[in-house]
Amino acid sequence: MTVIQMDLFRPKAGDAFTVPAAVRDLIASGALFAVNNSGGKDSQAMLALLRKVVPAAQLLVIHAHLEGEEWQGVAEHVQGMSTGLEVIIATPVKTFTQMVEHRRMFPSPQQRQCTSDLKRGPIERELRRYLKAHPEFQGRVVNCMGMRAQESAQRAKAKTFARNDANSVAGRSWFDWLPIHDLTATDVFAVIQEAGQKPHWAYEAGMSRLSCMFCVMASQHDLRTAARLNPEAYAERVALERRIGHTQSMDGRGLEAVTGIAA
Repeated sequence: MTVIQMDLFRPKAGDAFTVPAAVRDLIASGALFAVNNSGGKDSQAMLALLRKVVPAAQLLVIHAHLEGEEWQGVAEHVQGMSTGLEVIIATPVKTFTQMVEHRRMFPSPQQRQCTSDLKRGPIERELRRYLKAHPEFQGRVVNCMGMRAQESAQRAKAKTFARNDANSVAGRSWFDWLPIHDLTATDVFAVIQEAGQKPHWAYEAGMSRLSCMFCVMASQHDLRTAARLNPEAYAERVALERRIGHTQSMDGRGLEAVTGIAA
């Protein structure tokens, strides 16, 4: 049994990463800790912190691959920060473009089908398969996600640790944990630096977030930066808007109007 000698890890920036008592019990009992990893700064910091408290044999990195939507080098970046750990890839049945073309409309903050169908659903499917193939975890899994309170009012209200009743069936005990919920963006970058790592190159190139290249919830600044850095993918997204007669912007403007960049 691994004994965790510290209950609190403080990044250089000052905010706290705490391990709740219920999580410490799950670590000690040998539960699987599945680390959702998009390749972004929050995923990277979360993984670095979890390595400090969870034995490597209990850590599984899972990446939802979105064909045509990911930034260049994301897959390699995820692999690089996961040295010594098992990494599995969750792939959706449809691509983002296929989903949008089928619905004839883009997702929105209110209807985030991209998250449910392309990320959460495939990840949960792969975790169920993994647990079935690895009985040593006795169906116990802690699904770790890098959402932070600072990101939005909605995320600030999220429970940081809870049993997932929908997935706790057929002998499974499934818990959702937000390990870095209380960390700021400054803390996150400090954790990455302390781990001797660098964030994905897109941050240095001007992006504030690393989600899909043209996330429907991205800021105008990030959309403009992404268009400049990924002109071919940008042209494809603009063509998609025209093809279905629907824009990804909530105010009805097309990407070219939002970014001020012609495709």
